[in-house]
Amino acid sequence: MIRKLLNLILFVSLSTFMYAQSGVLNDDLTIDPEQNKSWKMGKSSYSAKPKNAWELGVHLGHFFINGDVDNNIPGGFGLGLHLRKAIHYAFSIRGDLFFGRASGLEPQPYSARGDRASLIEQVYNPLRTGGDGIWFPSYRTTQMYGGIQGVVNIGNLLFHKPNNKWNWYGTVGVALSNHNTKLDLLNANNSGYSGLISGSGFTAAKFDTRAGRREIKSDLRNIYDGTYETDGPKKAGIFRLGDETNIHPMFTASMGVSRKLTKRVNLSLEHQVMASDNDYLDGIRFYTTYAFTQDLDVGHYTNLRLGINLGNFDKVTEPLYWLNPLDGAMSDIAALKQRPVLDLTDSDGDGIIDMLDQQKDSPKGARVDTRGVTLDSDADGIADYLDKEPFSPPGYKVDGNGVAIGASLTEADVNRLIDAKASKWCAECKGTGDCGRWFLPMIHYDLNSARLKPEFYGQLHHVATVLKMCPSTCVTVVGHTDVRSSNQFNQGLSYRRAQAAIDHLVANYGIDRSRLKLMYDGEESNLLKDSRMENQHYMNRRVEFRVCNSADLDMAAPEGMSESGRGTRSRSSLRGDKNSGF
Repeated sequence: MIRKLLNLILFVSLSTFMYAQSGVLNDDLTIDPEQNKSWKMGKSSYSAKPKNAWELGVHLGHFFINGDVDNNIPGGFGLGLHLRKAIHYAFSIRGDLFFGRASGLEPQPYSARGDRASLIEQVYNPLRTGGDGIWFPSYRTTQMYGGIQGVVNIGNLLFHKPNNKWNWYGTVGVALSNHNTKLDLLNANNSGYSGLISGSGFTAAKFDTRAGRREIKSDLRNIYDGTYETDGPKKAGIFRLGDETNIHPMFTASMGVSRKLTKRVNLSLEHQVMASDNDYLDGIRFYTTYAFTQDLDVGHYTNLRLGINLGNFDKVTEPLYWLNPLDGAMSDIAALKQRPVLDLTDSDGDGIIDMLDQQKDSPKGARVDTRGVTLDSDADGIADYLDKEPFSPPGYKVDGNGVAIGASLTEADVNRLIDAKASKWCAECKGTGDCGRWFLPMIHYDLNSARLKPEFYGQLHHVATVLKMCPSTCVTVVGHTDVRSSNQFNQGLSYRRAQAAIDHLVANYGIDRSRLKLMYDGEESNLLKDSRMENQHYMNRRVEFRVCNSADLDMAAPEGMSESGRGTRSRSSLRGDKNSGF
């Protein structure tokens, strides 16, 4: 029955190991390790959210303004930085900084002549072109902004693989923008470019359609000096941070696609649109001399973004938009499918169930190991149930019955040798505490408990055996706790743990109490000072045994406890928060 119980424990352990290997997130990589642990044990419906990395990015690309003046493509540039943090698997927040420059040259003529000539004068007076009154707007705009954007992605919602390498996303956001527009309206003599048609060989046919605009622009660049010396106008009546500034709110929106290069690095191609209540980004308000534009000027920024995931991947995961939110559930289902069906059948009756038995036809009555294989204790090739000398001395040949040939040692001889060796060890250790290669075990306790656990009875038996073999030897029993609870409570708990071990040795093995010295350190001598994980706490909840040395003494119970170890105060009075000083 006991063996079947051990088999059941082994079965559960194997199942747990298979589950742990299924890709489920490590507890320490989540914001609530206890919740994640409960979920893996089936006590919680949901896993804990991962602690994920921040993304730092740099971007560079082409910037142009879609407005009243024909933009130069290619011609402008943009660059900047972003910092992104995932809030959920499909949504993240991105802070973005941008600096860009764009330019444009209009190939269709604007005229100051006619009924609407005053419009030009109102805006650019006294920048009259003179002569034929024809002019061609030419501008250069520098723009920058700082903004915050919400990013939505669904590329990591996967049903058929654990993670993605491609991701697509969209953003919307708000920003504070500042722009500075300059116009090229004056020549080197600080006067207008007069007679642009009559003085440059242009013909009226060139302006009948947009055909030939490259040639027109080429001719104009040969005329203009490329110096943008005139400030563009500011639109009246829009919100600004102060009348003297040109800082105003702006809306951004973009679409992009990302490619993961490594766990730490990804590359994105993105196109962004920048919109505001402003028709002066290119310095011009008119589509022609006679008509206002109906649309506001809009910035466009096509860029490459290099994203770098920050942090130590032993402590954080990749950003959530690179993780599959279904991974935990899918891994959980796969682990359940892999768990073997428990079958307690034991065909050969050796105590090892068939699903774990590596020798399913062991002879009846033969002793077997935990694998169900018949024991051969002396490794002489003869199984113990057939061996007439199961413990043959090593180094000797054996006969067909497993008896050593030429060896004169009997079991009694072996026992005498062991007793002699033990006597020598006892003599070496007596009164000095220096016992060479002697080893005394330690035992462990549950949280806030001084109850001996049956699984450590074997270690206590080992200590009792040493004490009986060496009747003049003294053993010191030292109690410890982990760092949780107050110092006062931990002192009492470590005392009670050491007392429980001593009581067991005295009651069950008849060891004289005077040969045992009780000492306790609470949490002061922890093996692991910086213990944050449960297995580290477990190592510190212990009682150690060692051969007494001259400095050891039998310590009295800590203040607030009787000599028996029973608390004279209530347990709650011994608890406290050490961080608050009690």
